[in-house]
Amino acid sequence: MTPFNLLRALMLSLLAGLAACSPASDTPPAAPVTPRFELASNDPAEHGKRLSQVLGCSGCYADDLTGQDWSDDMGTLWTANLTQSAAKFSHADLAAMITEGRRADRALIDMPSYLFSDLAPADVDALVAYMKTLKPQGAVHPEPVLGPQLLALQAKGEWMDSPARVAKMKDKGPPALGEAHAYGRFIIRATSAECHGMDLAGGKEPMEGDGNPPPNLRIVGSYSAEDFAALMRTGKAAGNREVGLMSKVARRRYANLTAEEVEAVRGYLVELAKRDP
Repeated sequence: MTPFNLLRALMLSLLAGLAACSPASDTPPAAPVTPRFELASNDPAEHGKRLSQVLGCSGCYADDLTGQDWSDDMGTLWTANLTQSAAKFSHADLAAMITEGRRADRALIDMPSYLFSDLAPADVDALVAYMKTLKPQGAVHPEPVLGPQLLALQAKGEWMDSPARVAKMKDKGPPALGEAHAYGRFIIRATSAECHGMDLAGGKEPMEGDGNPPPNLRIVGSYSAEDFAALMRTGKAAGNREVGLMSKVARRRYANLTAEEVEAVRGYLVELAKRDP
């Protein structure tokens, strides 16, 4: 070995030894970026208002967000008057209700917080900012009272309150299809999974207000981009058809999605249909 090559070998050996004795990096790996809904407005309250529409707040709390009576043989079950709650509770309290399904004093009942547990903190803050703009109106509704039948279902594990459901579902989501479709998956988890299930396979029981069970969303694989966008904007399927509850939900909620969000949802569902028909 020539003197030059001997010196080079010694230097490489020394550098390798130093690398082995040193930490790989003083900088921790970057945390995963939480997806968030597109900013159609830079005003947090306006952004939050759009999210409240996309996420379906009015479906449970009425168009004016003053709450509705859902009481039946399961118990006394009102959705809260959000205009009153927004004035009463702190920002942190409201954020916990949205994403964790709990108040400081009790669990919430049937608040679908498990769907919202993956929302970006900035989107949750925007929702709360919008709620804080609401002028208090209407009555404060009764606290929930669970009837014997619902308590029996809870004891058997067949029904759970909102924090328990968040704990069970927070790590679950629609099938992962890679980074290219992570955004569509994120939107679908926060919206469509409520009716179609986390596996998006639909169900067997007819939906309330509709004679049909929710379909398997892999059906979207047969939609063109134009037909799917029209469905989401107008509630009309190909051939100008009404499709039950979906038509109403699309006009109320999904018409408020941006074009980018709609295409992300379609792209995810088309890919899902290819991989898991």
